Amino acid sequence: MTADTMIATILRQEPADRRSCVAAWRQLSDILAQRGNQLDDDDIRRSLHALAVLRPQIPENVRRDCARAIARHSRFAPIVALYANDVPAVSLAMLRDAQLSEADWLALLPATGPMARSFLAARSDLPHGVNRALASLGAASVALPQPDPVPEPEVMAAAEPEPAAVPESEPSQISELVRRIDKYQAGRGQPAVATPRPVPARESFLFETGPDGIIHWVEGVPRGAVIGLSIAEAALGGEPGTDGVAAGAFRQRAEMINARMILEGAEGDAGEWRFSALPWFDRASGQFRGYRGSARRPRRNEIPYGLPTEDNGGDSIRQLIHELRSPLNAISGFAQIISGQMFGPVSGAYRAMADTIIADASAVQAIIDDLAAATSPTPDTAPPPSGQSDIGLITAQVEQDLAPLFADHGVGISISRVGGPFHAAVEDIAARRMIGRLITALVDVSESNATLVGQLLTDPAHHEVLHLRLVRPMAIRFTPSRDLLDPSYSPEGDAPGAAILSLGFSLRLVDSLARAVGGHLDIGHNALTLHLPSATPASAVDPTVQQHSD
Repeated sequence: MTADTMIATILRQEPADRRSCVAAWRQLSDILAQRGNQLDDDDIRRSLHALAVLRPQIPENVRRDCARAIARHSRFAPIVALYANDVPAVSLAMLRDAQLSEADWLALLPATGPMARSFLAARSDLPHGVNRALASLGAASVALPQPDPVPEPEVMAAAEPEPAAVPESEPSQISELVRRIDKYQAGRGQPAVATPRPVPARESFLFETGPDGIIHWVEGVPRGAVIGLSIAEAALGGEPGTDGVAAGAFRQRAEMINARMILEGAEGDAGEWRFSALPWFDRASGQFRGYRGSARRPRRNEIPYGLPTEDNGGDSIRQLIHELRSPLNAISGFAQIISGQMFGPVSGAYRAMADTIIADASAVQAIIDDLAAATSPTPDTAPPPSGQSDIGLITAQVEQDLAPLFADHGVGISISRVGGPFHAAVEDIAARRMIGRLITALVDVSESNATLVGQLLTDPAHHEVLHLRLVRPMAIRFTPSRDLLDPSYSPEGDAPGAAILSLGFSLRLVDSLARAVGGHLDIGHNALTLHLPSATPASAVDPTVQQHSD
């Protein structure tokens, strides 16, 4: 199939949902990056117009990951310009690795903004004429300079271009920052001149498969550990190979993201790896030729919740939280001074900006509070309750507060009351936080036009506990509980609500909050159940209620 035929086929299809919009975005971007110079002007114009229309519907992390994937093999200046004029994270992902001719760069510069030019100014591999053009524009034509990257020992060896980008969600960035703080703290007391240490274990490698899914080329690890493994079939029983995620994606010729791979061999090569890969096709015939990808060791946040780790990441996160609060409070405080005109009259535009900063700081503060709650050590015994709340009333209030979220996602909610009364030995604020976070997380992974079904019930046989049970949405209907409590887990890589915290992190947070008051979150086969200590005497519980199994 020729490129113009593929574009015509894509543009004829009206994207019906977010998933189809993302697929169209990736397909058009890849075609323009690889074959844009072979297309006629009309196809180029229609494709760029379609991308501009789709962009508001594509999450930023998807646009960033797509930019990383096509940057190194893109030779088409218009697609580079489109990504260069996106938000800074997307622009950086494209301009950091894009390879254009000197003439194309010179034609592109007038169409870029100050931030994009600052990214280009930080590169050392651009043609001399491009650097001279950037210099001639002057310092006023660029935004704040890009900070120098901090090299890390384990990734300095992997300096070669990666054929497939490994997308990083926001939880991964948080965990990466925590890992760097751990390393810094571990090395603070070390002398300037240290004795030579052994070569660290390998942390990444590149590979390529044939159309049958068999790996036939590898670089970064010994060939014997990887060559001959298949990504087309799932390995069972801990045998070397890949998981079912890779096998399913292979059948659909789809992108593989953070799939698992188990290797055998020397100590530095054996064990679990995570890999991402993209299918590639013959440019002339369009025939499928296999996959190209990169593998890495799992990060800390990708180790399932509950498994032992070598160090305590919670301590580092708590220190990070402590260091974040001071500047955040200072920013919010100055914004409140401007908004309240405490030092004199302020224009309406500046007051509006200050109000926006105050609202953003409040949202960040809520995220920091969530991080603090999720990483705080769970006491062996819960403290005695200091307040009571009506869970039935709070649940109704949460449903009302989240009505705009339900409308945005096209999701309904139906939580019935069975038994009662529903008084819990929990503070109102804590109860609202647990229930709100749980419902928000499940709504985010629910399909459009679906209904989130649940029950709030009491059990006469266990009158000391009341239960809020929510049926699993279809996207996580068969997901193991171990994965659901993984802090980095999210079915589509998108975070619930504020697009900051993953589904796994949100569920872990709810469980931590519940355990702090003597309850817990139970991940059943069919439902998620929040158990809270009851404040209702046994004599007041409806004796006709029957407990149902999850």
